[in-house]
Amino acid sequence: MRQRRLDSQLHECMPAARTSQHLIGVDVGGTKIAVGIVKFPGGRVIAHRVIPTEAHRGGAAVLDRLVAVLQELTASAKVKPVGLGIGLCELVSPDGKINSHATLNWSSQQVRRKLKGFGPVTIEADVRAAALAEAMFGAARKYRNFLFVTVGTGISCCLIIDGKPYLGTRGATGTMASATLSQRCEQCGHIQKLSVEDVASGRGLVARFKRVGGEALRTEDVVESDSYAAMEVLGEGGEALGNTIALLVDVLDPEAVIVGGGLGLTNGIYWKSAVAYARQNIWSEVSRGVPIRHAKLGREGGIIGAAVSAWTRHKGKA
Repeated sequence: MRQRRLDSQLHECMPAARTSQHLIGVDVGGTKIAVGIVKFPGGRVIAHRVIPTEAHRGGAAVLDRLVAVLQELTASAKVKPVGLGIGLCELVSPDGKINSHATLNWSSQQVRRKLKGFGPVTIEADVRAAALAEAMFGAARKYRNFLFVTVGTGISCCLIIDGKPYLGTRGATGTMASATLSQRCEQCGHIQKLSVEDVASGRGLVARFKRVGGEALRTEDVVESDSYAAMEVLGEGGEALGNTIALLVDVLDPEAVIVGGGLGLTNGIYWKSAVAYARQNIWSEVSRGVPIRHAKLGREGGIIGAAVSAWTRHKGKA
């Protein structure tokens, strides 16, 4: 009965469609950009590509490359998309304005102008898009209220309430791991200032591994290493993530925590440490058994979520 009620709430957000429609989903991360054509109403990716973000080339160059890839993808798939959704690893306002430039110096007007050839463009924060996809098609279908955490180059989160992402006043929700915390050493007096991302994100793991003598260019290099140094870095990273999840569970009291993102989907010591420290540090006993699960849609979640954002925004009439 509860699942039927939730499905009804979710379908209120979904446009009614008598025939199948194809929309483009673009998931822009700090390391790579994943693009795909998604078929609705099933939310199935029928074609996709992945390219490096290469933010150092500049926002305009990255956007030009994205347009070229999308042209190749739609031509090879032989479908005409009715709209495009783009999920950005930036702050995005409720009306789709890009309000930060941590990764790419893009403006909303620039993105809409460049991508308008693929249909009406919907801009959304990547974490909210991925959370919405999990609510509709993934591991969170049976939950009314859940916390979605994505862990990759950076770390962010989204609270889903009654099947819809909580946006806050300015759309600036989700920056759970960027603020620095100061800690003074009782022995030497040194003050260490670190954020959770400095310790637990993909970028943070690589930097910390290299500082202790490891060799790594990508997060995968740390995750796949069997060295003692890697185990230590991964364990400490998982601990920091788990402690932060515990704090969020204490504050938000969700039905479940769903974890996605490239690093968040890994297993091994990082994941085990994160789950263990989350459960250990959740204050209330009634919340300590909250389900903590991997996202079901895996690495396609961002693509599907971006397309879902466009599908729901344009009511199926894009």
